[in-house]
Amino acid sequence: MTAPTTSNRLGLDQARFNMIEQQIRPWEVLDAQVLDLLTRVHREEFAPAAHRALAFADMELPLTQPAAEGKVMLAPRVEARMLQDLQLQPGDKVLEIGTGSGHMAALMASLAQRVVTLEIDETLASAARRNLQNAGINNVDVRVADATAQQFAACATEAPYNAILLSGSVTEVPATLLSLLAPGGRLMAIVGDEPMMRATIVTRTAEAAFQTAQPWDTVAPRLLHFPEPSRFHF
Repeated sequence: MTAPTTSNRLGLDQARFNMIEQQIRPWEVLDAQVLDLLTRVHREEFAPAAHRALAFADMELPLTQPAAEGKVMLAPRVEARMLQDLQLQPGDKVLEIGTGSGHMAALMASLAQRVVTLEIDETLASAARRNLQNAGINNVDVRVADATAQQFAACATEAPYNAILLSGSVTEVPATLLSLLAPGGRLMAIVGDEPMMRATIVTRTAEAAFQTAQPWDTVAPRLLHFPEPSRFHF
């Protein structure tokens, strides 16, 4: 990647500032640590070259050409709010399903001890590894896997996790994933069906007890192969 000139860098910094002040703060992302992180982990360096000029826009960015369903960077405000709500701690071990560009993994790795992230698309996984390496982030393990296969077997290899993030939407949160949380662990997902889905935070409060909150609404592309409940009714 060609290094930006001083004028280009100033333009990027202004666009980043505008993104934070006009999109992210109004979405109730006020955690100073998260806001500072958004200035240091450069979103445009994770965006595909064809869409880098739109890296700060309030939209999902396609990660493939031609665009493929579900293969996107989530909108900046959605990523930022999810990151804030996960409340990551320095000693946390995190599981992400849906690596995409690696941007969300980079943000989480900057707050946590270690991130294991699964990506079903080998090409995207390779690009994410390059993006993370270029950003100097070395505590993320990008793995090519269908997270849902064999009752989420690939997810269980390093369980329990202090935090689990689903970087996309699901119809419901599988109980198998919740069982991979450590006591006090949090799972963050976007749950439901269009036209309205709910950001859902599930906290493991005891061995078999969970507490659920749904603090905000949004819509996000589906993660592949997650179970869909039967819609048949008498």
